[in-house]
Amino acid sequence: MNQQQLASAEITDRDQSEGPVELRQLQYFVAVAEEGGFGRAAERIGIVQSAVSQQVRRLERELGVVLFERSTRHVHLSGAGERLLPEAHAVLAAAHRTRRVAADLLSGDAGLLRLGGVQGPGDRIYRLLNELSAAAPHLQVRLRRLALADRLAAVRSGRLDAALVRALHSAPGLELLPVWNDPLYVALPHSHPLAAQPILRPEHLEQLAELPLRLAPRENNPPFHDLITGALRAAGAEPIPGQPFTSFQETLTAIGTSAPSWTVFYDVVGLPPFPQVALRPLAEPALTTSLAVRPGPPGPPLRHLLRAVARPDSMSESRESGAGRRRTLEA
Repeated sequence: MNQQQLASAEITDRDQSEGPVELRQLQYFVAVAEEGGFGRAAERIGIVQSAVSQQVRRLERELGVVLFERSTRHVHLSGAGERLLPEAHAVLAAAHRTRRVAADLLSGDAGLLRLGGVQGPGDRIYRLLNELSAAAPHLQVRLRRLALADRLAAVRSGRLDAALVRALHSAPGLELLPVWNDPLYVALPHSHPLAAQPILRPEHLEQLAELPLRLAPRENNPPFHDLITGALRAAGAEPIPGQPFTSFQETLTAIGTSAPSWTVFYDVVGLPPFPQVALRPLAEPALTTSLAVRPGPPGPPLRHLLRAVARPDSMSESRESGAGRRRTLEA
């Protein structure tokens, strides 16, 4: 065997003899260094002295260095031991931080919540996120705005933990947990007889249906479109399709200045008055916002979200219809 083969064999033998450095070996090494002896280190750790001595010697073999100078009376760090002691402290501190982060993740306090959001009205969402921040200040929230179909697909695939959805009654493969209700508002010409009513009720829908209804195309928001047209049909009226809803400014201006028509929407916060247009709340139906989640026990971040949703000070509307199922998920 030539010199190169001997060197290679020596390296191979050394690699095979080395085992992984264990955290307990570093812990015992630090204890002996700090206590100045194997006996006192064993008392501190709560094990027999021979076990401490055995593990430190194994650590020395695995590292290939002598960590302590030993005599019958004294034990003190060698030069190599002094050099490696700060590194051992750093490794043990990193292990402690890892355990702490893992515990926080298990409780959900330091995890990541991936939530699919909805477009306005945003005040409820802001209150919900504030409640969540107060309950779990270290929980990160990643809010994503996606089309409805993409939101639901992301929850099914696990790319989102939950998604807020509106006016949706079913979603195959997902649980829908009602969280709040938003009132709907009707915009109609100021000259229409129903403009004198402070609140429009289901019996008024038949009279409203005499005018063309301005809604966004159904493919833009199928659940909302179906909610309104379904309420009209339940009242015995067939909606007359009008020009599509584009924006508040364009649509309300057209209602006030063009041929009579009407529309329904769910956000009047900050909306300025429009000439010749009356805005009236609609008693029924209400717009229900739900959380779409996967079936089964929720993960820790989602549990925090469900608890925040359940707090009465975060959501002002009644959520009795979803309370039982939400409690089941939180169990």
